[in-house]
Formats: sequence, C-alpha cells, structure tokens
Amino acid sequence: MNIRGNAVKPSARGAVAATAALAAILAASAASAQNYPSRPLRIVVPYPPGGGTDVVARTVAQKLTELLGQPVIVDNRAGANGIIGSDVVAKAPADGYTVLIAIATHAINPTLYAKLPYNTADLAPVSLLAEYPFVITVHPSLPVKTTGELIAFAKSRPNQLSYASSGNGSGPHLGMELFKSMAGIDMVHVPYKGAGQAMTDLISGQVEVFLNNFLAGMPMIKAGKLRALAVTGRQRSGAAPELPTVAEAGVPGYAVTGWYGMLVPAATPASVVRALHDGTVRALKSKDVSERLANEAAVIVAGTPQQFADFLKTEIDKWASVISQARVRPEAY
Repeated sequence: MNIRGNAVKPSARGAVAATAALAAILAASAASAQNYPSRPLRIVVPYPPGGGTDVVARTVAQKLTELLGQPVIVDNRAGANGIIGSDVVAKAPADGYTVLIAIATHAINPTLYAKLPYNTADLAPVSLLAEYPFVITVHPSLPVKTTGELIAFAKSRPNQLSYASSGNGSGPHLGMELFKSMAGIDMVHVPYKGAGQAMTDLISGQVEVFLNNFLAGMPMIKAGKLRALAVTGRQRSGAAPELPTVAEAGVPGYAVTGWYGMLVPAATPASVVRALHDGTVRALKSKDVSERLANEAAVIVAGTPQQFADFLKTEIDKWASVISQARVRPEAY
C-alpha cells in the first residue's frame, strides 16, 4: 500500500498545529468570557483615598461585589496626575479583572504631556459613570461669602491668595485657571497629589481656595469646615439648590463639569466588556448607589462603551484648547 501520497508535509503539519493552537486559545478565551467573573476584580483609582474618585469607586465596588458574586477590591495608585494608576491598568492582562476609574485628567494628559508611558488607545471605554459640578470652596476664615466677594478680595491682593488643586493639569487646576482668566484675577496655584490631600490643607487653612469635587466636599461643607460659594455647572445642583452657579454669581459664561468613567485594557474581549458594562449599569441604577451619588450632586450617565468613546474625543479636544490658552506646563512625573 502506497501511503506516501497521503503523507502530510512538515509545513502543512505546522499550519495545522498553528490552526489548532489558535482554535484552542479562542475556545479558552470564549470559555473564560462565559465564566466571567470567576475571581476577584481590582478597581484601580489613580488618586489617594479620600477624594471623590475614591468615593465613587468604593461605592460602585461594593454594589458590584453583590451583583457579580465576586469581591471587587479598590487599589489606590496615586501620583503623576493619574498617570501611574492609568499605566498600571494599561499594562495589565486584558481579561477584565483590572479596571480603571478615570476622571477628566484622562482626557487632559495626552495634551499636557509630550510622552506618556502608555497610549490612550491602550485603554478601552466601558462606561461613562456619572458627571458632576465642582464647587468653589474657601476656608471659613476667608472674609468672603460670595463669588463676587472672592473676586473683589483677590483683586485687592493680587497673587496673595493661594488655591489648591488635585494636581498640575487636573480638572480643578484648569477649571480655576479658566475662572482666573474670566474673572480677571491672579492667585497662586498649589498642586497636590490628589483631592484628598488638597482638601486636608484647605480645612487646616494652609491654602484658601479649592475648586472642590462636590461629592467629596459636601460633607465638609455641611459640617461647617469649609464654605461653599458657587457650583460650576450650567445649572444649579439639586443637591444644593441654594448655591448659585459661577455664571450667576458674577462670571457669565463660565461652566466646568467633572466626570467619572470606567476603562479596561484595550484587548479585553468584547463579551467581557459587555458583562462588566452590564454589571456596572445595574450597580449605578440601583437605589442605594443612585441615591448616594445624587445626594452629592453626581448625575448618573451609565452610557454605552461607544458613547463614552465619543465623549472622550470631545473632552480631549476641549481641554487641549484650555491648556493652550492658559499656557499650562506639566510637572515631571
């Protein structure tokens, strides 16, 4: 019997083996996606504990733990305007078990820094979680009770008042630079490594002014440790309707809002992204989470991955214009 004519050539055997290996990998990936999540998840917060991003992450993590049946751990990786934590997630395995909670700095950093240790394309959007206004807060010892009084006080003391931010090039920094420009005042910028540290020094009187995250700042405002002057959104906040907008209070046209979004490594399987997105939306729309965020002026968005991608593009373009106009320069990281 002549079997030579039916023999498989070495190159063909290699192709068959490669095809089989690829099929095995795809099958394993599909099985993994079907079983997702089968172990604990990690939410990376690129800022220290105590700030608004940390509060949102822990609120969502607690509910996701209930809904997904797996522990969801919050890991604070602060520093470099959110770059350190973002880089951790960008370089993590693309399996849906390492998640980033990002804020506006994710859209600011690509313009602010000539070179990042990761590309924005290395992170895939899952959902825009919520949007919120900032609130202009001052130390109670400062003799101002309105935005107009703050502007007048700053004009009488150029470059004598100091304002804090959660980092050079952060949303609070650029928001205050825009405020200074539109109000015609000068103040000294004091950058911190996160909103929690900035608020600590504001409460102690080390700095006088902070464009505060509403979510993190309201407990201190209600306790009388900080004084709120105005919110930065286009409309008053339902969480504090007595506070005027900055535009109403004397700076027409001024409006700045912050946001929270969820991202994962770009190569994460689409089925895993969908599962994570669906669980996150359920968490955000649950009564306890939605009420918790609404009480602190955050407006739930819970959009699709594509909607978040489109939003990010708009944000990158907007902040690029502000950075150029304010001539903001980055610090080394």
